[in-house]
Amino acid sequence: MSMRLFSLVCGCFVGSCFMATATAQFTVPAATNPAPISNAAPISNAAQTPPSMNNPAVRQSASSAASAGGQLPRSAGQEHRVYDLRPYTGYLTQYDRPEQAIIDWVLRETGTDVWFSQPFGFMSADRDQLSVYHTKEMQQVVSGVVDRFVAGEKDPQVLNMRVMTVGSPSWRSQVHMLMQHVTVDSPGVQAWLLSKENAALVLNSLRSRSDTRQVHDVNLVTYNGQTEQLISTRGRNYVRNVRSAPSAWPPYEPETGEIQEGYQLEVSPLLSTDGKAIDCMIKAEIDQVDRLNDVDLELPLPNNQIHRTRIEVPQVVSWRLHERFRWPSDMVLMLSCGVIASPDREKSSIPLLDMSILTGETAGRADALMFIEFRGRASENITTVNQTAPTPQVANQNNSPTRGRY
Repeated sequence: MSMRLFSLVCGCFVGSCFMATATAQFTVPAATNPAPISNAAPISNAAQTPPSMNNPAVRQSASSAASAGGQLPRSAGQEHRVYDLRPYTGYLTQYDRPEQAIIDWVLRETGTDVWFSQPFGFMSADRDQLSVYHTKEMQQVVSGVVDRFVAGEKDPQVLNMRVMTVGSPSWRSQVHMLMQHVTVDSPGVQAWLLSKENAALVLNSLRSRSDTRQVHDVNLVTYNGQTEQLISTRGRNYVRNVRSAPSAWPPYEPETGEIQEGYQLEVSPLLSTDGKAIDCMIKAEIDQVDRLNDVDLELPLPNNQIHRTRIEVPQVVSWRLHERFRWPSDMVLMLSCGVIASPDREKSSIPLLDMSILTGETAGRADALMFIEFRGRASENITTVNQTAPTPQVANQNNSPTRGRY
C-alpha cells in the first residue's frame, strides 16, 4: 500500500514537471518569433509616431517639465507689463494687424537676441494690447517705443520720396558744401542731411544737367510706424533651354524663362512723440539684366545632320539696401546708392532702333539718388490728395520717356 502510494505521488510529481516544462517550451517560441507580426498594422502606426511619444515614461516626464513650478523665472528681476494699444490701433480700422508695426519697431530698437536668450522674456500682442515679460531696463525701452505710437501722431502723414539718376558722380563737386555727411553702414551707400533750402538748390543743380533723370516722385500717405511699398517690376524673357519636340521639325523647341527686373522699395517712418525727429527703415532692391550671354548649341537630327540653335544665360546686376536712419523732421535725407544698375532702364523712342533687343545688352549705369522729406499731416498738404506720380522729367525733354510712375 505504501509502495503504491509512493509510486502515485512520484508519478504525479513527474507529470507536473513535464507539463510545466512543456508549457515553458511552448510559450518561448511564440514570444520570440517575429514572423507573424512583421507586417501587422500596429507596427506601421508605431513607425510613424515620434520615438518620444511611444514611451509613456517620456510623455509623463515632458508633461511634468512643462508645468513644473507654475511660475515664470525671475532671476533677473523680470516683471510683466501690459500696454494698451487701442489709442493707436483704434484709428487703423482698414489695417488687418496694425499691432505688427509696434512689434517690428520694438525688435528694431531692442534687437532679437534679447528675446531668445537669458534672461527669460517674452512679447505677445493683439489689436488691443501688448504683453511683455522682461527686465525693468527692457520694459523702459519697450515703453518708449509704444509711447511713440499711442501718444504720437494719429493722423496720416505725408512722406515725399524722389528718385533720380545721374550719369556721372561729378555732380558732387558743385553742391558738396551744401550737404552734411552722415555715416552709413551699408557698403557703397552715402547719406547727407540738407536743410529744405539747400535741398532745393541741390535739386536745381541736378536738373540743369543733361544726364539727370527724375524717375520717381510721389507723396506717400501713411500712418505713423506703418510700412508702405513702391514696386515697379517688369519681365524680361530669354531662351533658357531647348527641349525635344518630336511632332515638330526640327524636333526641338525653345523653352523660355522670365526675369523680373526693376525696383522695389519699402519704407517705415516713425515720428518721435513731439514730432521733431523721424526714424525711417528703408529697404530697397534693384535688379537689372545687364546682358544676355549667348551659348550656341549643336543638336543631332534623325537624318544625321546637325541643328544649330542658341540659348541665353542672363547676367543680372543687383543692389540691396536695408538700413535704419534717424534725422530731424524739418530736414531732408539724401541717399546715394553709388554708380549701380539704373532703376529705370531707358528705352529708345524709336522701337526699331532699340539696340538692346539685338545685342542683349543693357546700357544702364547711373548714380542713383533718393530724397526723403517729411511734409507733415496729410490734411495740411492739399496736393497729396491725388497720389499719382507725374510723368518722369528729364533735363533734355527730347528724350523724355513715357513710362510714368514706378
